[in-house]
Amino acid sequence: MAATTFNGSVATIKAHGYIGNFAPHQDFGNGSLQLTARGFKIDFGLSRTKRHWSRERGSCLIQASSFQSTTISDEVLAPVHSTNEPIKKSREAALILIRHGESLWNEKNLFTGCVDVPLTKKGVEEAIEAGKRVSNIPVDMIYTSALIRAQMTAMLAMTQHRRKKVPIVLHNESEQAESWSQIFSQETENQCIPVVTAWQLNERMYGELQGLNKQETADKYGKEQVHEWRRSYDIPPPNGESLEMCAERAVAYFKEHIEPQLQAGKNVMIAAHGNSLRSIIMYLDKLTSQEVISLELSTGIPMLYIVKEEQYIRRGSPAAPSEASVYAYTKNLARYRQKLDEMVH
Repeated sequence: MAATTFNGSVATIKAHGYIGNFAPHQDFGNGSLQLTARGFKIDFGLSRTKRHWSRERGSCLIQASSFQSTTISDEVLAPVHSTNEPIKKSREAALILIRHGESLWNEKNLFTGCVDVPLTKKGVEEAIEAGKRVSNIPVDMIYTSALIRAQMTAMLAMTQHRRKKVPIVLHNESEQAESWSQIFSQETENQCIPVVTAWQLNERMYGELQGLNKQETADKYGKEQVHEWRRSYDIPPPNGESLEMCAERAVAYFKEHIEPQLQAGKNVMIAAHGNSLRSIIMYLDKLTSQEVISLELSTGIPMLYIVKEEQYIRRGSPAAPSEASVYAYTKNLARYRQKLDEMVH
């Protein structure tokens, strides 16, 4: 089924540096950064407005962020024009989805659900590899679940990104937490990426199955019964969530908090879980309840969507940086990567 296949065949080039190395002139007061080397300039469209926080448990709505916001075309270095004609900017944005790397309970074949379990060594390697695959794609904001395996995946992935920006977890659980985590250097803040954690993006809660071995559970309840709990759309395990229930919270959060950021031109990464991401993909690709139950997502494999004119265009999984192929997600992304290469060689 086309809707369940994520095997893009395009590639990236190994990262050797980032634009920040070439900043001979920076003007943070007027919200711009000028690079004059090689006859190029770059405008990152910085916003100096204040952040506004929601008070919902485990969530944060950034209505206007003081962190640097860049559309794909903003990050592409454009030739300096001798005229005063404005450079046209695309509203195109990138959406990256990553299921967390292998967890310690994945390795032990246990039902994990909302139990907070970290990554295995293999999971760490998967997260790093995912980061290499998206190292040439701009990221302005990161959303993760409230669970450590998703947060570890996002952080490890970003260690491979060519821009070398630092992911910063936002804390809005109290006024004191918000106050104590403030950054007082605009220059430093411009080199950070806000990370929003939200319980609504958690894995679906497996109820009384959490912590049980999957094979032993099948032996106890019967293979057909366990398969029904795991793969049906609207039948939950004992005292747990069905995929439908998980989708209600995950998609509602996506539409309320993440979609406005994409429509504003921000490039977003979501690091979450098999079922919460399946739910979001169901919304993005307009899958039926029957199609989504057969959708399988591998751990640590990123998926790219291009958001343009309120449409979500699936581009598959970015290929490894060492793979020799044509980088052709979109013209803007290809131009962005090409200019990065020109600046660091």
